[in-house]
Amino acid sequence: MEIQVKKLRPQAKLPTRGSAAAAGYDLYACLEESVVIAPHATVPVGTGLAMAFAEGWFAAVFARSGLAMKKGLRPANCVGVCDADYRGEYIVALHNDGEEPRTVEPGERIAQMILLPCRELDFRETDTLPETERGAGGFGSTGTK
Repeated sequence: MEIQVKKLRPQAKLPTRGSAAAAGYDLYACLEESVVIAPHATVPVGTGLAMAFAEGWFAAVFARSGLAMKKGLRPANCVGVCDADYRGEYIVALHNDGEEPRTVEPGERIAQMILLPCRELDFRETDTLPETERGAGGFGSTGTK
């Protein structure tokens, strides 16, 4: 699938894959200088990119496991959703879960993006739902027996 990408700033980097089998495409911090994120704080970090892709898809922005493990940084909303009709800059709100300030460098990989299909849904109100073995059992109800 072709993704049209517009660089909003000259130093912006196109998304890349870390390996041939990687599901996600790395997004890079498009910064003029390093940014420090205080403990338990959130800072928006731009990618310098805007994108266009086919309707029926959305871009999901996930944490990079290395960044989360090594620096305690993750997207503040855990998973970002970028709709097919969005044409603004892709920005990752990075949150510092740690107890120490963390630095994000220009050009650093800050998140990963995966394009996923989405379907239009029709919601129909009803008074009853079909019965299942689980029923209304919630949190932890399907654990080992």
